[in-house]
Amino acid sequence: MPPPVHQIKSVSQYHHLLGLPPPEHPHFSVIELESVKFLERASPLTLAYEFYIIFLKRDPQGKFTYRYGQRPASLAVAPAEQDFETSWLFFMAPGQVLGVEHHQPEADGLSGWAILLHPDYLWNTRLAKVITQHEFFHYSSNEALHLAPQEEKKVVSIIRNIQDEYTSKIDRYSQEVVLAELELLFTHVTRFYNRQFVTRKITHHGVLERLETLLNSYFNSPQLPQQGLPTVQYLSSQLHISPTYLRALLKALTGLNTQEHIHRKLIEQAKEKLATTELSVSQIAYELGFEHAPSFSKFFKSKTHCSPVSFRQSL
Repeated sequence: MPPPVHQIKSVSQYHHLLGLPPPEHPHFSVIELESVKFLERASPLTLAYEFYIIFLKRDPQGKFTYRYGQRPASLAVAPAEQDFETSWLFFMAPGQVLGVEHHQPEADGLSGWAILLHPDYLWNTRLAKVITQHEFFHYSSNEALHLAPQEEKKVVSIIRNIQDEYTSKIDRYSQEVVLAELELLFTHVTRFYNRQFVTRKITHHGVLERLETLLNSYFNSPQLPQQGLPTVQYLSSQLHISPTYLRALLKALTGLNTQEHIHRKLIEQAKEKLATTELSVSQIAYELGFEHAPSFSKFFKSKTHCSPVSFRQSL
């Protein structure tokens, strides 16, 4: 039977759950993980949050296993491969679920930081408008950012600056400074993720190969006319990658996002049918999952700058 899900609605409630003193601010907190002993007493543990969390974890001995994502089902995602033996960084948005399992009680304790940000803390700020655009808040547990030593130094420096503001007397500039540091952190994280896409080149090119095989299989399926085009959600689930991570990975490696890869394959299939068969445009549209030939013709022209009929006549 799975462990009960603890619904954590506030920063104060999270502090209380972990046996920590009340936070210095009702909607914002910085926690040093060395001070948290609750995780060692309660395992496995499943938590659902209603605020943003940034975790920097140091766990070289593999004392804990983490599962997280947008839905409880994503807790089954396998642990991430290790790029470095130092630390790793992950992000959670409100509504996500974290599962923690403590399986080496004899090992040294966990270290690192957790930054908690309730949406109310960001209210009426620029960051409130852009934070949802950072895709790493929607990655899953096998897509955490593994930091190189120099990257970790930069991240820790920013976290310590935020921690200094958190523990200092609050004034009219405190929030502005914290938000500026967070935006700097997010900029570095975007850069480091692009590095990770490159350093995991073999693994990620394997993803590209599997995506191509998956698309070929789908477009050659007799169910295509009934099912329509493959969705991003379908492809990501088949590849065991979150939709946001798959999009960012493909964009970094190929310059095309997932939807653009689907469209590229669709145009390839359309051109092949126009060139090698005598099927009418309406028949080809139906075989490729379009309900109406005009919709197919409009799509084809938007991608190739010529109509299906013109393309066929040019061959």
